[in-house]
Amino acid sequence: MRAVAVVGASLAGLSAARSLRKQGYGGRLVVIGDEPHRPYDRPPLSKEFLVGGIGEADLALESDDEDLQAEWLLGARATALGTDATGRVVRLADGREVRAEGVVIATGAVARSLPGTAGRAGVHTLRTLDDARALRDELALGGRLVVIGGGFIGAEVASTAYALGLDVTVVEAASTPLAGPLGEIMGGIVSALHADHGVRLLCGVGVKGLSGETRVDAVLLEDGRSIPADIVVVGVGASPCVEWLEGSGVVLDNGVKCGADGRTSLAGVVAVGDCASWYDPHAGVHRRVEHWTGARERPDAAVAALLSWGAAEPGVPRPPYFWSDQYGVKIQFAGHAAGADGVTVEEGALGDRSFLAVYRRAGQPVAVLAMNQPRLFMRWRKQLASAAS
Repeated sequence: MRAVAVVGASLAGLSAARSLRKQGYGGRLVVIGDEPHRPYDRPPLSKEFLVGGIGEADLALESDDEDLQAEWLLGARATALGTDATGRVVRLADGREVRAEGVVIATGAVARSLPGTAGRAGVHTLRTLDDARALRDELALGGRLVVIGGGFIGAEVASTAYALGLDVTVVEAASTPLAGPLGEIMGGIVSALHADHGVRLLCGVGVKGLSGETRVDAVLLEDGRSIPADIVVVGVGASPCVEWLEGSGVVLDNGVKCGADGRTSLAGVVAVGDCASWYDPHAGVHRRVEHWTGARERPDAAVAALLSWGAAEPGVPRPPYFWSDQYGVKIQFAGHAAGADGVTVEEGALGDRSFLAVYRRAGQPVAVLAMNQPRLFMRWRKQLASAAS
């Protein structure tokens, strides 16, 4: 290949660019990013950065002496992917076009918002560095925070705001927060951290809307209650950034539909990161893995498939892994809780918020969860990875 375009300049895109060079690709490499920033680390945005423990320079993913011999087109949004006689064409919002034989799609995801909240002061989502800057400035003023959504981002923001001294309420539409990734039993155990620290958790109730003409002053619940709020953070998930691929021939289905090695329906095009729905050969389904480790590890396999034009034998991706820090507790999870027929505590005690639990299906481990048990967790994670491979 004479030219490869990586569309997306966050962790997945940077990892793909690094992997291209590591695997011997010496041609033209163009990295396109819709944000104006160089690649930065997102997990600290809801934790250390938000509380003021680290600065923007600490978020950098590149080392000072790193040089990938790449052309960086930042602040440039991709609007379409086409084909011409030379290969693929990535069209940008400013009218420019990037031609390449190979394309890595790494456009990530965008935080979902609530209808009717656009333009209202005091209402935030948290996905980008600019989002975190704006939220950090408001949290520094104190007051009453309502977090809509009890998932990991919402829980981390609540934990950070609690540490800053704000009055915090978390509203979750489901009966049990985190039931999707962790299952109902363990989701309830982990989300009990809110109550442990005096943060109000309201479950099983939806949000009807917000009140306040120019600035939010309350969150209105569907059961008629009104929760006073100076600041609102909406943490209701993220949608894959794939609209720009419509009409390109790339099959879309809750993201970019890929094989087990990141290959898409178009030759010479692979997808990685939060926008990519990879095939899981164990479960027989496609999944989007929206975790840091997936964005860091999976580009190696996708790049191998790209450079070999699909001739490389696809490996088996490691089970997904993610972590979260809440109220001083380290939470780690690997595998898939869905489909498990039971979960048992192997070490520690639930009440101590220090334990390791194993999810099994037909007696075989399929996932592991730990709270403040990092060493034991890493041993179990390696076992899961060995079993998967």
